Parts: sequence; C-alpha cells; structure tokens
Amino acid sequence: MRLFWIPIAAASLLITAAAARPRPAQDPAPKPPSPPASQAPAASTKASPPQKAKDQSPEKPLDADQALQRAVAEAANDRAALVRKLEEYLKEYPDAPRKSDIYRALVEASEQLQDFARALEYSERLVAIHPDDNQMMLVAASLLERLGDEHSLAKAVGYLNRVIDRIEKTEPAERPARVSVSDWERQHDQLRSAMYVIRGRVGMEQRNYPAAKKDFETSYSILPNAAAALWLGDLAEIRKDCKTAIDRYLEAFVLPEKSQVGAVDHHEVRQKLGNCWRQIHGTEAGLGDAVLAAYDRVEQAARPPAAPARNKDAKEALAFVLRRPDGAPEPLAPLKGKIIVLSFWATWCAPCRELEPEFSRVAQSFAGKPDVVFFAVNTDEDETRVQPYLTREKIGVPVVLADGLDDFLQVKSIPTVLVLDRTGQIIFRAEGYASESFAESLTAAIETALGATK
Repeated sequence: MRLFWIPIAAASLLITAAAARPRPAQDPAPKPPSPPASQAPAASTKASPPQKAKDQSPEKPLDADQALQRAVAEAANDRAALVRKLEEYLKEYPDAPRKSDIYRALVEASEQLQDFARALEYSERLVAIHPDDNQMMLVAASLLERLGDEHSLAKAVGYLNRVIDRIEKTEPAERPARVSVSDWERQHDQLRSAMYVIRGRVGMEQRNYPAAKKDFETSYSILPNAAAALWLGDLAEIRKDCKTAIDRYLEAFVLPEKSQVGAVDHHEVRQKLGNCWRQIHGTEAGLGDAVLAAYDRVEQAARPPAAPARNKDAKEALAFVLRRPDGAPEPLAPLKGKIIVLSFWATWCAPCRELEPEFSRVAQSFAGKPDVVFFAVNTDEDETRVQPYLTREKIGVPVVLADGLDDFLQVKSIPTVLVLDRTGQIIFRAEGYASESFAESLTAAIETALGATK
C-alpha cells in the first residue's frame, strides 16, 4: 500500500497564481493622422468598396500567464482535460515561469487518474529542478516502488537514501521558530522512523532481507511501531524462526494500528500470530496470556524513566510524606492521633469516578470534626495524566499522589477505600464500589474509630 501523496489543489493553485500576476497595460492603437485637405481624394460618384471596421483589428497574443489561466479554465474540473491542456501549454511555453507548479499539478492529476507512469515522469522532472525537494523524492520513490521492477526499486532506494541522509543531518536549530524543541524532536523521530520502514519495505521487495531487517530494527529502536514489528515478524517467519516471529507479531498486535510511522491491520496480524503459535504449541491455548504479557512489556518500555522511589525507607503509614499534584509535600506524621480516610483511585478507573461523589459526601458530613481527615490518593504511574483529569473532573477532597503508599498498604485493585485509626492501623478496607452500602459502611467505620479511646 502506498504511503505518500501530495495534496495539491492543481486548478485553484494555477488559476490563483496566474490571476495574481499583473498583466501588461494594453493601450488603444493610435489613429493614423488625417491627410491635409489639399491632398484629400476627390469625391467619386462610384460606390466605394466596403471598409474594414476599425474595431476588427487582430487580437493581441496572450502572454504565458494568460495562456495558463485560459488552459486551466477550459479544463474546469475535468482532471483528464487538465492534464491534456497543461501538456499542450508546456509544448507552447517550454520555459514557462511557473513550470514547477505545473509539474506538481500534473503529478497530482495523473495520480488521481491512476496514470502512474505520467505521474512518475513529472515527479522526476521536479526532482531534477529541485534536488532538495524531499517530498517529491518520496512521491517518486513511491511511484517507482509501485512499478516493482529491479531497476525501479534500485532507483527508489537511491531517492530514499538521499532523503534519509538529509533528515539525519537536520539539527534542532533549523526548526521553524514557532515549533518548540520537544515538538520538533518528536516529529523528527516520527519522520526518521517512518523513512526507515519505507526503505525497509523496498528492501523486502528487492529480497535484500539483511538490509530490510536493519532498517526495520532501526525504525523500531527510534520509535516502537506496529509496522516495523510486523515486517520483522515476517522476516523471522521467512527464516522459519517462529519463536522470534511470535514475539514480533505480539508487539505489532499490542501497538496501535495507526501511527505517524505507518499502519497495520490487526486482523491480519492476528492471523499470522495464531498461525505461528499453533506451529509451536499445536493449539492456541496460552496465546491470550502472551498477548497480555506483551502489552505490559511494551507499555512498560514506553514509560518515561521512573523517578527515584519515594518513601522507600518508611516502616509505617504515618512515616510517609506524600505530595499534592502541584508538588507540595503532604506528610502524614502530623496527623497521628487523627482518623485518616484514604480513597485510592486512578484517572482510567471508571468505578473510581462513580465512587468519588459518594466519598466526597461522606467527607462533607464530617466537615465539622477536625479529628477526621480525607484524602483521594492517586495511583497513576504516569503523573502527567493527573492534573488534566482534575481540571476536567472536580474532586471534593484533597488529592495526593500515592508515592508508594498503595504498595505499602497492599492495595491490589482500585477503587480501594481504607480507614486508618489514630495509630495508623487499618480498621476498614473496601475494595471495589458497592453503591448501595458504601456510604453507610464507611460512615459507620469512621464513627467507630472516633468513638474508640484515644
């Protein structure tokens, strides 16, 4: 499947460009002077021959821009007519000032007509004029790949080599001023990763498997993507290495189908994966567990480097120093002697969203009792998700980040609500959300803890 095309609105581009160019002024032709009276011919009684009307002078030839405007207007919305008219125009005006724009229009119109040979001809003419035009080189490479013969594929690799070399040498200082360094780096990595997949795919068609494998591995190392993983799986299967093929197909299956690097069909990947799995295991038993394990592995690798473990030396809950989402510290030690109520939640947890209003209402019912403190404890591994969630979803109790408290208190699933007594010991634990009894059970537990001897 082709990955490139150039969205050039040919007709509107050419009409606008031609219309925008000023036309030379056209002064009326001067009238010849009248002869003196003495030289005036004598009146004749014979009928004079009919005189040619003064307004029937020959039309002035059109200049190049006017001719271009007429050619595009005559083609209207007919792409076949546009190609014909533009080629006729180029024969008449071979050195037209807007030749590059005309070539681009011919490339797009020819692609729309599925006349790929003509599209290739004009794309290569453009590359000859503008050898630094990476986009047109990619178009030419894609069209050459479509032809698929040995010469065309070798030529496509040549274009791709030139584009990749330029991309690899591009520096952040060359980015547009309005683009941040982080955005530029992300886009640059996406482009690099995509280019190696494209060249690797051409290598596959050339049966140059070592070069293709190197390109796919480079693409995946820059940015893990399903397209590179799928091709690496195919290469492993060609070598009859089903174990490696399974690992690669699992990556292709758990990564997004579509990305800036390329697209895959998860149904197709599923078929390849099942086929290899059955060859090794004789059945698909255990494949589901392998998919989940692959997802966890890929997701873990995509996470940013983990921050140093917090509270790793804490020996009791009240020794923890938590953080507010803005980074402000929230130590629990000063709360010793109070009842601490903790609701563990995450941004992706739907039951947590349902539980929160009930938890906030219970907290509100104890608002006049300073011996009871409520916290909503976030457990997201990606902390960047928290603030946008809080901006969107209003939570009625103070929010803190878990910072290891969830592991210390053995919170295995969420939502989980705990009540710690005045010494920091757990006296109430509710896992999951039972809407019918939650508020009543939590309130009773807090009341019991308040009634206990200090």
